[in-house]
Amino acid sequence: MQDAVRGLEPSALWSYFSDLSAIPRESGNEEGVRQYLLLFAEKHNLTAIVEEVGNVIIKKPAAKGFEDRPSVALQGHMDMVCVKTEGSTHDFATDPIRLVRDGDWIKAKDTSLGADNGIAVALILDILADADAKHGPLEGIFTVAEETGLTGAFGIEEKNIDSRLLINLDSE
Repeated sequence: MQDAVRGLEPSALWSYFSDLSAIPRESGNEEGVRQYLLLFAEKHNLTAIVEEVGNVIIKKPAAKGFEDRPSVALQGHMDMVCVKTEGSTHDFATDPIRLVRDGDWIKAKDTSLGADNGIAVALILDILADADAKHGPLEGIFTVAEETGLTGAFGIEEKNIDSRLLINLDSE
């Protein structure tokens, strides 16, 4: 975990965001994040599907006693806006985002932060990892290339989605 987020709560969410910040994830270069998500699913004994366009869907069964509840999908995108300060040598294809704490704010050193939509991906992972949560069936939908044309959103394969309720965790 990067020092900038150490001690922040909820700690698991910030740990996931820190992990994501270490993985290059410009649009079209989501493979590292895709592998991270697949390892997450394996670690938590969850089902993962990789769609043709590159989206990842992670499915979590309902908690005991909540099997009759409707399935809910939580959606975020893997890629980020890639902007850097003039004079920065940061390479978004290979370099991690360096997180910095500035008072109550988390920022990035000389680059965009990647909170759009990294914080949503971290939140979904935090929810999927919570063994104590009471919920119906859950699906985490992680799409590709949102920043360059919603490629992943348009490429979602309906056959892979059980939920009829979806919460889009992007802010737009």
